[in-house]
Amino acid sequence: QVQLVESGGGLVQAGGSLRLSCAASGGAFSNYGMGWFRQAPGKERQFVVSISGNGGHQYYEDFAKDRFTISRENAKNMVYLQMDGLKPEDTAVYYCAAAEVTPIYDQDSFHSWGQGTQVTVSS
Repeated sequence: QVQLVESGGGLVQAGGSLRLSCAASGGAFSNYGMGWFRQAPGKERQFVVSISGNGGHQYYEDFAKDRFTISRENAKNMVYLQMDGLKPEDTAVYYCAAAEVTPIYDQDSFHSWGQGTQVTVSS
């Protein structure tokens, strides 16, 4: 079972940027599809973006296109989420997750989850 730890969240003004990181341990990292999800207060957890094991395929939710970028470094067991042009509606807890099955834009495919990191965007 892979363990995941997110970092990089914080408070930022609208229009600003944050880079989230997710460190993985305990598994064959390059075999996992990796995803970022978020959950705002009072709302269900939603898909943000995911990347295949070799990085060759990426899937973005519509709101994340053109503003968010996912990347991974398999040699370091790391996955990143670069978020630019942040908006107040991006405020949420962001979770990193690992998947051994497809499709990697479906939450049900993800078997391991981090504890989450809070992102707050002020207007």
